[in-house]
Amino acid sequence: MYQRIGLLLLSCMFLAPGASSQVDVEGSSDHPLVTRYPGSTIGYYEQQNFAQYSIATGPVVGYKTIKDWKKVEGKLTRIYYVVKGKTALTEVYANYASAFKKSGFKELASGIKPASGASNDIGSNSWLGTFYAENPFPNSKGILLLAGSSTSAGSCYWAGELSREKGTVYVALGGHQYSVDQKVFLLDIIEQSAMEDDLISVNADAILKGIKAAGKFVIYGIHFDFDKADVKPESEPTLTEISKMLKSDPSLNLYVVGHSDMKGTFSYNVDLSKRRAAAVVKELTTKYGIASGRLTSDGVGPLVPLATNETEEGRKKNRRVELVAK
Repeated sequence: MYQRIGLLLLSCMFLAPGASSQVDVEGSSDHPLVTRYPGSTIGYYEQQNFAQYSIATGPVVGYKTIKDWKKVEGKLTRIYYVVKGKTALTEVYANYASAFKKSGFKELASGIKPASGASNDIGSNSWLGTFYAENPFPNSKGILLLAGSSTSAGSCYWAGELSREKGTVYVALGGHQYSVDQKVFLLDIIEQSAMEDDLISVNADAILKGIKAAGKFVIYGIHFDFDKADVKPESEPTLTEISKMLKSDPSLNLYVVGHSDMKGTFSYNVDLSKRRAAAVVKELTTKYGIASGRLTSDGVGPLVPLATNETEEGRKKNRRVELVAK
């Protein structure tokens, strides 16, 4: 069960100022974790079972450049709220920030600019433009977060993370005063799930038989954080089986080859696959006692897909490590 963030309770004193007669867009709903600010309506709603998302945690440091990001992935829920009436942007923002903190979220970044004007600070209009260029929303859906009339003023941003046993939850809230009587907010919620890998279950015997039969074996049980090459602790069972297999046949030497999906640039994916393969070799040699001369790491990025890159199921199959007999 979710612990629902009590925005409604925190905001009830305002009696839903400027409540709109509009209705929510068809098929939308509040997220189970977060209630809406009273009087808000949903103008756009989107859910993706898996998405990669970049949470900005620092100011703009160059032309449309933010240096500090936290890369995350998981189930994405995106809700665009419209608040009509005279309620101040600062009031809605403070309400959200307070609710998130009281619910245990750790703040990653925040900022509010109550008045318009040039600024590179977190939460400013220009900063939001750079942030949402990294996490784009459809321009055809009437989202006014980066638009405004001649009387518009003010913008804000709050991001945080909540650690749970079944996976971390991240929130990113961007807000903008589109006009005197209309404030708009885009709430993104990214839910990471505890690692589940049902593609293949391996043991030492199965790995060795596969290599003897086909000259290679596909491994899915080695896990990395998004955009990183550090082997995660939940990879231990698979690494243990690989080390058992290598110790059972001292004559076997391997190439450890990293593979990726096609998201991102080709050069980046090749580099990441190489770094991940090298990390696997380092784990096997330093923690499991395998002689370094028996293992050679390399990476080919997206060059050898096993499935389509058009679906998450296919991309999941393509993100893998292969053990290839020398």
